[in-house]
Amino acid sequence: MEAAGVSRLEQARELSGDRAVRIVEAMRASVAARGFSGSTFEHVAREAGVSRGLLHYHFGTKERLLVEAVRRECAVRHELLDRAVVDASSADEVLAGLVRTLEDMLQGDGPSSVFMFFEMVTLAQRNQEIAAELSELGRRAREHIATVLREKSDAGVLSLRIEPAIAATFLLALADGVLVRRLTEPDLDVSALLSQSVAVVRTLLG
Repeated sequence: MEAAGVSRLEQARELSGDRAVRIVEAMRASVAARGFSGSTFEHVAREAGVSRGLLHYHFGTKERLLVEAVRRECAVRHELLDRAVVDASSADEVLAGLVRTLEDMLQGDGPSSVFMFFEMVTLAQRNQEIAAELSELGRRAREHIATVLREKSDAGVLSLRIEPAIAATFLLALADGVLVRRLTEPDLDVSALLSQSVAVVRTLLG
């Protein structure tokens, strides 16, 4: 059984191109509109313009489809962060790039991405496979941000007051808090919260 599960996850990773994008986008939209429990393969397949059989072949279960959607969303966020800070030549410019990355999740279609992630957090409490995937995604996110901060520090752009790994963990925890507050109170103006968060993070970047 375990080998079959691993095989399906590998198949999910091999699915690429426009069809993969449509499937992930359809899953994200369905979770935002119906929640995870209401997002059936039939809904996702219809909205993605693919057959339900294709979803079963590549993902096996909708839990694995959710994992893949969140995994690909994380990869996109990493790329956005890289582009936001690649030319940064000061701590303020790095900070501005970090803020833009978070604001992207708070605006536009961002909320649906957040819904997916927190649905996965809930499922991880009773599904060991999803828990393992979620832990791995968290580790990759921390290491990616830590690498960005370390490279900017080595280049003399930042003068970090704490270790890059600790700073990355703090940044993720801070972003998680802002996102949860937005989900809890959708009409809340988080601009003041973001301003205070920026002030705190600025002291860490040096």
